[in-house]
Amino acid sequence: MATQSSRSAARIMMAPAVFLLLVWMLVPLCMTLWFSLRDYRPLRGGDLGFVGLENFVRFVSSSSFWPAVFTTMLIVGGVLLVSIIFGVLLAMLLDQPMWGQGVVRILVIAPFFVMPTVSALVWKNMFMDPTNGVFAHIWRAFGADPVVWLTDVPILSLIMIVSWQWLPFATLILLTAFQSLDSEQLEAAEMDGAGPLARFFFIALPHLSRAITIVILIQTIFLLAVFAEIFVTTGGAFGTRTLTYLIYQRVLESQNVGLGSAGGVYAIILANIVALFLMRIVGKNLDR
Repeated sequence: MATQSSRSAARIMMAPAVFLLLVWMLVPLCMTLWFSLRDYRPLRGGDLGFVGLENFVRFVSSSSFWPAVFTTMLIVGGVLLVSIIFGVLLAMLLDQPMWGQGVVRILVIAPFFVMPTVSALVWKNMFMDPTNGVFAHIWRAFGADPVVWLTDVPILSLIMIVSWQWLPFATLILLTAFQSLDSEQLEAAEMDGAGPLARFFFIALPHLSRAITIVILIQTIFLLAVFAEIFVTTGGAFGTRTLTYLIYQRVLESQNVGLGSAGGVYAIILANIVALFLMRIVGKNLDR
């Protein structure tokens, strides 16, 4: 049992790490807040003075703001939907005994360790290219005209690319949850006459609810900051400009650090709102 002195010693030993973590988080946040209140243009005169909340008003009143928020939520929602549905199916498949099970699991999880830029380039040039891509050859084999993916269906294309990266993560978490499912409970349900669908919806799926909420929470936080895939494939064109990409355009392309910093503050607020909402859901599931 921990004593008061041991707890104090633990706090003292943890203090340097906590301090460094706070500095690592607070310094960029404070700098973002500072620049968001100023008209700072590095190549157009530098710091032009304090402007108050003008940057916030200009950013949110821009015609690009709400479409960027909508695109962000659309991509996040699409990737989550694909990750959960196919993650559950893949986890069920990988949970079954098969030859080479270890190798198959490694291959399924491998895309998660590919850099986003590399993944986007592979999909753009090897799969979605309308002339030499794999999908173009498949379309021609059936006598159809190839789809220009990044122009005709850009949002769907991005969802496919990002889902390919994040599906292994969801599969890994859900597979772990599947392996903790009591097999005797499933056998008892089968003996009582429950079919495969009944066993899945009334036993397996409720058991996976906690794992699914964790997947949604973690993936949402990271998916709100998707950038590399958009930069490499569409460059924000064809309605694929997310809030993160809009901030990039304001800071680097327009050279308006103050306006981009204001957008960064909005992004932080949005991420925290989503995180708090999801944390409440996770907390309710964990209390069950």
